[in-house]
Amino acid sequence: MHILLVADGRSPITLRWKESIRALGHRITLVSTFECQKPDGIDEMYVLPVAFSKVGTGNRDSTGKASRRRRWVSTLRGFFLSARYYLGPLSVRLYARRYRKLVQKIKPDLVHALRIPYEGMLSAFTPPGVPLAISIWGNDLTLHAPRSPWMKALTRQTLARADGLHADAQRDLNLAHQWGFLADKPSLLAPSNGGIDLNLLNTQPEALPTGLEALIPPDYALVINPRGVRAYTCTDTFFRAIPLVLERRPQTVFLCPGMAAESEANRWVQRLRLDQRTILLPSLSQHQLWGLFQRCPVSISVTTHDGTPNTLLEAMGCGSYPIAGDLESLREWIVPGVNGLLVKPDNPQDLAEAIVTILDAPELCKQAADYNLKLIRARAEVGQVRPQLDVFYQWVLGLR
Repeated sequence: MHILLVADGRSPITLRWKESIRALGHRITLVSTFECQKPDGIDEMYVLPVAFSKVGTGNRDSTGKASRRRRWVSTLRGFFLSARYYLGPLSVRLYARRYRKLVQKIKPDLVHALRIPYEGMLSAFTPPGVPLAISIWGNDLTLHAPRSPWMKALTRQTLARADGLHADAQRDLNLAHQWGFLADKPSLLAPSNGGIDLNLLNTQPEALPTGLEALIPPDYALVINPRGVRAYTCTDTFFRAIPLVLERRPQTVFLCPGMAAESEANRWVQRLRLDQRTILLPSLSQHQLWGLFQRCPVSISVTTHDGTPNTLLEAMGCGSYPIAGDLESLREWIVPGVNGLLVKPDNPQDLAEAIVTILDAPELCKQAADYNLKLIRARAEVGQVRPQLDVFYQWVLGLR
């Protein structure tokens, strides 16, 4: 089978899907919405930078810090997000003709777009007769779709055009029906990264660079927040909770991958004087991040919009106790008090209490780690997901 992926070619999620598709024996052509080098295992790659994706990209220096342009975009994030909701759909339509010509040239058996805005919106212009599968990410329908009349219209157009739908939460499959996806069409419920490879996850971790490792004091309890700073992450709740934790557990350090160049994160650290106990790290490789999950008894994932975050599943697979926002989608995975805790996303005190509770009860961490490992093996392990993905593709093609 020849599959055309429409995705962000830089994304770890795209790279994981690529691995799963290749493992199933299929060919892949990639249309990337961001400029990047062609990933290994891709036959051909084309770039269509919809929704002004060039504005948000930029090189990093040798220390992993973001370029000046990326820092500038970070500072003005709110403005750019609002503008994209109005101008992004327009840019998709401007690229529609080029996209259709590419599909006619590539002649794939199936097109798979890895999220609705803006990859799925572009793929909605796939010529008739070419089967189209769409993946939903956790905030596609709850956060992005309602933000402008044009986002609403293109979201509905995308779901009406889709021949098959993949989501990582049952909530999103239910919501998709309200947005125009017919209930009798093929659907797949599976992690958005194509599955968790437990063997890879728990191999010897990749060490942090010496300079970064030196920032982490030994013999301190480690808490990690891998979600970075995004429109839907509760950054204020997280940072306001830190002083409350340190009042009761001063021997605690908070690790924040992907936040070193974020203006908002740096402002919170300075405002609350958290320098000694809060370490803002650059973006890490997946193996480095998994190594930190193995070292951190607690991981934080507090957001206002989410499906099933890959970092949440990865942390659970590495034995880190998850504390997340109390969202419908996360209740599909977390039983409060059994294998994690759910907190009010806007309540720092609630989050601080949850962190202290777990740091004071290592036996709960051990019990949850055993529970979560069994849960991942049963519902999210890559060996379980890949056969389901193959059946889904055949279903979309009309072969099943």
